[in-house]
Amino acid sequence: MITRLSHTTIFVLDQDEALEFYTQKLGCRVHTDATTDGGFRWLTVTLPNDPDHQLILAEPRPPMMDEETAEQVKALVAKGVLGPGVLNTDDCRATYAELSAQGVNFLSEPEERPYGVEATLRDSSGNWFSMTEPSEQYAKPQR
Repeated sequence: MITRLSHTTIFVLDQDEALEFYTQKLGCRVHTDATTDGGFRWLTVTLPNDPDHQLILAEPRPPMMDEETAEQVKALVAKGVLGPGVLNTDDCRATYAELSAQGVNFLSEPEERPYGVEATLRDSSGNWFSMTEPSEQYAKPQR
């Protein structure tokens, strides 16, 4: 039986820039930063309140995919069409103000939605995220 999702891959264009963005802007913590003898860098970060879920900051390249596919993925990331997920916050408006002051690129300001208050942002590679303060109804998993 599968019990949980432990890692999520976020394709980035430059791991050093991504590391700075995710740690300095979003407040993530480095979990693993290791390079193999072959030069493959395994870089993961975690959110402060979710240390068991690692975000893999991966540059698209061999050995995970062939060079042609890697270039296609990089183009999609750079174009800003990939939205890897939703970042939850307790106060979307306050977090928006804090991150905006740090230079985070927002695509939309906080706005009331049926599921809570949402703003959208881009990371340093172009990936977009929904940053959401879930309404009470959506704050806990439905069973």
